[in-house]
Amino acid sequence: MTEVPLQINTLIIDAAAPERLAAFWSELLGRPIVDRTGPYVWLRREDGLGVGFQQAGEAEPGKNRMHFDLASPDPAAEQQRVEALGGRRLEEYADGGFLVMSDPEGNEFCIIPEGSGSVGLDDQGHAHYLE
Repeated sequence: MTEVPLQINTLIIDAAAPERLAAFWSELLGRPIVDRTGPYVWLRREDGLGVGFQQAGEAEPGKNRMHFDLASPDPAAEQQRVEALGGRRLEEYADGGFLVMSDPEGNEFCIIPEGSGSVGLDDQGHAHYLE
């Protein structure tokens, strides 16, 4: 039997208020809300990846164990858009060279320059983007 690698089908984000969080991410990602089933609110599937928001009660304290890196040709403009939608910049990460943001429920994500291949760190632990 040959092993077929698993594919990421859907990213599910736990939410205290799934409608509100789905509206934030819908606007940010340009993916309209397309369905509501049970405790879930779904954004339009793109490039094979679904995004859903599940009613899950209050957030647990602590740092995210996974997060999005969103690419933009103008990260500073996107920061302003995120803040206008109810997100905020997390200043505690500013020294690391990353533009780290959070959505209205505190889920962290980064906005990186478009075309950045991957992230490298210098000897002081500051980020730089590799092509």
